[in-house]
Amino acid sequence: MGTNKRVPVFVFMAVVAAIAVAHPIQSVAQAEKWSVQVVRVDPGDVNLASSFQIAIYENLVDELNKTRKFGQVFRDGDRKASDSPNLLILKTTVEKYTAGSETRRAVTTVSGATKLTVRSQLCGREGQVIEERIVAGDVRFMGSNLRATHNLAHNVAKSIKQLSLPKLPQGAPAEGGQL
Repeated sequence: MGTNKRVPVFVFMAVVAAIAVAHPIQSVAQAEKWSVQVVRVDPGDVNLASSFQIAIYENLVDELNKTRKFGQVFRDGDRKASDSPNLLILKTTVEKYTAGSETRRAVTTVSGATKLTVRSQLCGREGQVIEERIVAGDVRFMGSNLRATHNLAHNVAKSIKQLSLPKLPQGAPAEGGQL
C-alpha cells in the first residue's frame, strides 16, 4: 500500500520539476523575439459599427498569437508592454467598408458580400513605420457579416508572418528597446 501512495507523489513532483525547468526556457525564447502591441482599431472616415471594430481587434489579437512570430502579443493599454524591450506596435485604420446581407448571400451567392479594407501599420516604439500594407477581408458566401472581421484579421496576420522583421537590438536595456 505504501508504494501506491508514493507513485502519485512522485508523478506530481516530476510534473512540478518539468514546469519549473520549462518556464525559464520559455522566457528566454520570448526575449529573443519581437513583441507586438495591438492598438485599438481606428474607424477612420468610415461609419463602422463598434461591434465590427471590436471584432477586428479581438480577431487580430487571436490571429497574431497563432502566428507564433512574436514572443508576446499585448493588448492596447497593457502596462506590461512598456517593460518589453523589443516592442512593435500594430495600428489598424479602416479604409473601406461595404455592408453585406446574410440573406442575399444565402439566396443568390453572387451578391450581398461584406467587405472590409484596412491600412495596417507595424511601427517601432518611437512611431517609425516598419511596414505598411492595405489588407482586405470579406465574406462572400455563407456566414455572418462579422466573419469578414475574422478573414481580415487572418489576412493581416498572414502578411505580418511573411514579413522579415528588423534584427533585434543587441543588449538593449528593458527601457530602451527601440529600433
